[in-house]
Amino acid sequence: MDYDGFFRKGLDGLRKDGNYRTFADLQRRAGSFPKASHLRGNAQDEVTVWCSNDYLGMGQHPKVLAAVHEALDSCGAGAGGTRNIAGTNHYHVMLEEELADLHGKEAALLFSSGYMSNLAALSTLAGRMPGCTIFSDALNHASMIEGIRHSRAPYQVFAHNDPEDLDRRLSEMDPDAPKLIAFESVYSMDGDIAPLAEFCDVAEKHGAMTYCDEVHAVGLYGPRGGGVAEREGLMDRLTVIEGTLAKGYGIIGGYIASSAVVVDYVRSFASGFIFTTSQPPAIAAGALASVRHLKASSEERAAQQDRVAKLRRALDLAGIPHMHNPSHIVPVMVGDAALCKAISDQLMERGIYIQPINYPTVPRGTERLRITPGPLHTDADIAHLVAALSEIWAGLDLKKVA
Repeated sequence: MDYDGFFRKGLDGLRKDGNYRTFADLQRRAGSFPKASHLRGNAQDEVTVWCSNDYLGMGQHPKVLAAVHEALDSCGAGAGGTRNIAGTNHYHVMLEEELADLHGKEAALLFSSGYMSNLAALSTLAGRMPGCTIFSDALNHASMIEGIRHSRAPYQVFAHNDPEDLDRRLSEMDPDAPKLIAFESVYSMDGDIAPLAEFCDVAEKHGAMTYCDEVHAVGLYGPRGGGVAEREGLMDRLTVIEGTLAKGYGIIGGYIASSAVVVDYVRSFASGFIFTTSQPPAIAAGALASVRHLKASSEERAAQQDRVAKLRRALDLAGIPHMHNPSHIVPVMVGDAALCKAISDQLMERGIYIQPINYPTVPRGTERLRITPGPLHTDADIAHLVAALSEIWAGLDLKKVA
């Protein structure tokens, strides 16, 4: 078999459909976010980043950088092993305690990434519970879907953000059988928010566990950054809260927070946790500083919400079509993969970086530019972005909205 030929054909198909992904070679500069250097061969240009998941700029915060430097100098670069074998540093212990407190839970458990925390926790909890059925929201993240598949438990997909469909499906189940409902709070592509209270009502009615992914909400919502569940006073009604340290907190890593027995069960049985080298102490120290800061400070959250509102108003005035939602995510809708890439390329020429979002991240025909305004974007940045989009829309003869 011509192996390379097979792989090349698959890549050619992506290029033909406009879905081939290219990476922007960026160099972030501490202290100047959202500005970055864009490297192309021997050329280097400054760009304003509008699509970062470092939603609050905490990856550049002086407290975070100081904590990373201090831990690096005191502990060295690596963790030294898995958590079980020489790899549990005191920074890991303190960070887990801080995260448990953040969500009002008895315990928390760190993972190398948010993807791994979903994969390991969902596959372990559902896969080792005899007779458990998983109920998964139709728009759940790939990491949640992967965890559900790896559990090998039977599952049903309920209509997105639809408590009535979920209730109907659960009503058809054995009331005594174990059940787990998996959903997100903020959905990262459309920016909509789940009806958490209604999901909790349905779960309690049918005796089901709840598993809520708050990765696009932690740090950003609630008086201490505990997410949408904290903002709505629902943390105590959720069985497991999963989060990330790579978005609102600006570092890397994932975690779950739950009762002590649930966390201990995942710690003891999840191979994705047991056999993975733990986070470097400096990374855990930076995340710890970030979580602590955002527990005490609402300044970053308020500034981000102000920037989001200002950008939305400017897009409305310019007639640029964007999806309205109650979150910080601003999807500018294009609807064509090749066109989306072309717009992204033209923006980059104007010093604006927004990555095109195409299939399979979003369904075909819903391609978009996913904009994430942050507290460090200025009024001038917003004016520059909207003017550039207006110029490109006119140049490509694209339809504006009233």
